[in-house]
Amino acid sequence: MELDPLLLSRIQFAFVVSFHAIFPVFTIGLASYVALLEGLHFKTGNPAWAKLSRFWTKVFAVAFGMGVVSGIVMSFQFGTNWSNFSQASANFLGPVLSYEVVTAFFLEAAFLGVLLFGRDKVPRGTHLFAALMVAVGTFISAFWILAANSWMHTPAGVEFQDGMLHVRSWTAAIFNPSFPYRFAHMAVASFLTGSFVVAGVSAWYLLKGHMVEANRKALSMCLWMILILAPAQAVIGDFHGLNTLEYQPTKVAAMEGNWERQAGAPLLLFALPDQEAQTNRFEVGIPNLASIILTKSADGVVPGITEAAVDEQPPVAIVFWTFRIMVGLGFAMIAFGIWGLVLRLRGKLYRPGLFHRALPLMIAAPFIAVVAGWFTTESGRAPWLVYGMISFSEGLTPSLSGAMALTSLIGYMLVYAVVYTAGGYYMWQLVKGGMDDAEPGADEVGAHPKRPMSAGGPIGDASPAAPTGRDWT
Repeated sequence: MELDPLLLSRIQFAFVVSFHAIFPVFTIGLASYVALLEGLHFKTGNPAWAKLSRFWTKVFAVAFGMGVVSGIVMSFQFGTNWSNFSQASANFLGPVLSYEVVTAFFLEAAFLGVLLFGRDKVPRGTHLFAALMVAVGTFISAFWILAANSWMHTPAGVEFQDGMLHVRSWTAAIFNPSFPYRFAHMAVASFLTGSFVVAGVSAWYLLKGHMVEANRKALSMCLWMILILAPAQAVIGDFHGLNTLEYQPTKVAAMEGNWERQAGAPLLLFALPDQEAQTNRFEVGIPNLASIILTKSADGVVPGITEAAVDEQPPVAIVFWTFRIMVGLGFAMIAFGIWGLVLRLRGKLYRPGLFHRALPLMIAAPFIAVVAGWFTTESGRAPWLVYGMISFSEGLTPSLSGAMALTSLIGYMLVYAVVYTAGGYYMWQLVKGGMDDAEPGADEVGAHPKRPMSAGGPIGDASPAAPTGRDWT
């Protein structure tokens, strides 16, 4: 069987980016949450805020480290598998990715050490400042990465000459047409991810009667965030979709499963796209709704997939179904926000019940939604690396063989299986062990950790700070 290096390289990049994306989207939101906790503790002196901050800083440290590892691998892939693309786009992507390292990674790395090991060793204001700088650093990093990725979808400010992209306007290239929508979409996704993780863990702790005061506060804060941000994400997603309709109409057509250009297009709830036959099987839809959403008119015209040449069409089934997974999970998040509000208004938010058992299950939802969203947008760009300018086949490393691509893909899978299994197990043990019941800083005086993973602290069962009974009221 002949091995296709292009297909294998695409699978490899999809595999690596899927593992990588879940960590930045978590750490961006969690870093801001830790900074907020530090600010509340600095202002009020309430030890509950300090306990929450200490615990979630440990989780952040592990997630941040795993994100850095996978991010480095992604950068290497540009040179090993996509060298033609790297050379052609170097005038823009080279500086932008360098700016991310210089302005964001150095800032995060410097102040993360103070945040992890400086509690009770530096003034409280300095420790708070370190938490704020780590949070700011995560957003600066997201800014540059999304500027680069958005430019690949909606290239602007460049000219293509002699096989090279030359920057004519840095402002236009960085702030390309899709960047504001994609950055807002990812920022809100990060806050939602952090909120659902903290809310799920807090609900689980409350079921166990562990650190009741602190986890009540955490649960309440996160449910307010979910209630506000989940609907806001739907609105931002709508604006993002309208922007995509303008600049990447074929992607939107694939998301809607709309093969022929038509007015009054239905919103398909279910279909089996058949790309070979250029049609759908077993369609179930709501008449005119796709046109209403995309054009704000029941008779609005929605573009069709067949308007693009067959070899320039994205993999429709992947785009169609990953989009529905993302949207479906988004509605589930909105439902949990409303559910929490109803319980709050009825005075039952802290009473154990189905809601508190269901919240931990929702921890996976934002991660799955993020990966599904990335599959939608990246697969929908196919077959272009830089939309309309550089195709996948043109960007591939010329000397890369199928055997080489398969070997590296298997190698990454094996290494990731070990690294992420170990990291995930360690993080689970941190959560399972519970929050430290010691007074803030009591176990840190004179402590100078020697190992990187010591930032996570000892693993073990912590003594609950409240009776283990389930009557919280």
